[in-house]
Amino acid sequence: MKNKYIDLIEQTFEFPTEEFEVIDNELHFNDIPLMDIIKQYGTPLKITYLPKISQQIQKAKKLFNVAIARADYNGDYNYCYCTKSSHFSFILEEALKNDIHLETSSAFDIPIIQSLYENNLITKDIFIICNGFKRPLYAQYIGDLINDGFHNTIPILDNKSELDYLEQYIKTKTKVGIRIAAEEEPMFDFYTSRLGIRYNDIIDYYKERIKDNPKFELKMLHFFINTGIKDTAYYWNELSKCINVYCDLKKICPELDSINIGGGFPIKNSLAFEYDYEYMAEEIVAQIKNLCVQNGVAEPDIFTEFGSYTVGESGAILFSIIGQKQQNDREMWNMIDGSFMTALPDTWAINQKFVLLAVNKWDSEYQRVFLGGLTCDSHDYYNAEAHANAIFLPQYEEGFDKEVLYIGFFHTGAYQEALGGYGGIQHCLNPAPKHIIIDKDKDGEFTTKLFAKEQSYKSMLKNLGY
Repeated sequence: MKNKYIDLIEQTFEFPTEEFEVIDNELHFNDIPLMDIIKQYGTPLKITYLPKISQQIQKAKKLFNVAIARADYNGDYNYCYCTKSSHFSFILEEALKNDIHLETSSAFDIPIIQSLYENNLITKDIFIICNGFKRPLYAQYIGDLINDGFHNTIPILDNKSELDYLEQYIKTKTKVGIRIAAEEEPMFDFYTSRLGIRYNDIIDYYKERIKDNPKFELKMLHFFINTGIKDTAYYWNELSKCINVYCDLKKICPELDSINIGGGFPIKNSLAFEYDYEYMAEEIVAQIKNLCVQNGVAEPDIFTEFGSYTVGESGAILFSIIGQKQQNDREMWNMIDGSFMTALPDTWAINQKFVLLAVNKWDSEYQRVFLGGLTCDSHDYYNAEAHANAIFLPQYEEGFDKEVLYIGFFHTGAYQEALGGYGGIQHCLNPAPKHIIIDKDKDGEFTTKLFAKEQSYKSMLKNLGY
């Protein structure tokens, strides 16, 4: 009878995969022997594997450029990274190796742009797409960038009053974009996004505020779908509406030449994840081209804003199982040496699932468990996988002389640090774990670097005023 953990995984999924394999009953992630990392650094431990970022960018650029060639599409493709997904310097440095552009969302993003320029990581030719609601400081910083010669900085108008702020600070002719207020999916609590300008108002707004304004020219329409690029009737309908607005505007605004399809490609949240990236890229390009041909206008350059897709699959967090509790006849709890609410806040906030696998003991029998975090909050738990309403892990063995069970959550590289308050105060004063960066040297050998130690009580007390 096949009742070992490795049997369960191999029977349930196509395993091993491109990034996961088991050698001597221990998990390797992108060829990284995770038990060696645990022996060196301990747990809980956050990992960022930098080469994955470049792999993701190059994959998307190839997909869209091939789609453009196949469709005989008369426009260019531009890849933008959304800095809000992860602002860390090592993330930006890796991403910028791949000839990409950047998207910002708040005032303090702009000093990051200036720092990147001062360190010769970008030039003033890079496209900087400035999204978000523009408060005065954000508008001022955008103006500073443009006045300093960042001529491809494009503030995206999120509401009709933002142009007034920008006019105060910008001294030279400037490209701007307009964000369309897309309709949300039917499951939302509201019908239309709070972000952007309504479809029916865009053309009138352009005529009244931008067309004859000597300081601004409309370059881009920005279209964002909160749930990302999916093969659904809802997505294709919203994309079609956006392109039709572009076509109507293009007829009276010849300088308009770009469409930004914000809302990115998804990432794997399960070993059972399936998504046809090639089909989606080709269908997007084909639909944009077909609608433009029907309307007799030139196809726009295509911009995408990929945040989670860029950085998500580079991240992982490793935990130890430090105890087991049988709470009733059906509920067995494995307790981790960390907290879901602080280390992986999306599991608590939006019920996000990540790839969960044991790191060791793959030859042990498996059992169904719930996972509990260390905080005293009843919501600090993880009880289901994306593909099933259950969690199965190798059996836990009690005793100091028994092998410790380690587990890993993978593809956690986007948003979790920012949402969890990296370096700040966390629930129950649970410390942020160590964070290491893994890279490859010129010989293809793995290198590790400690980016942050486990958070100390002294730093927390200082934040609290003690």
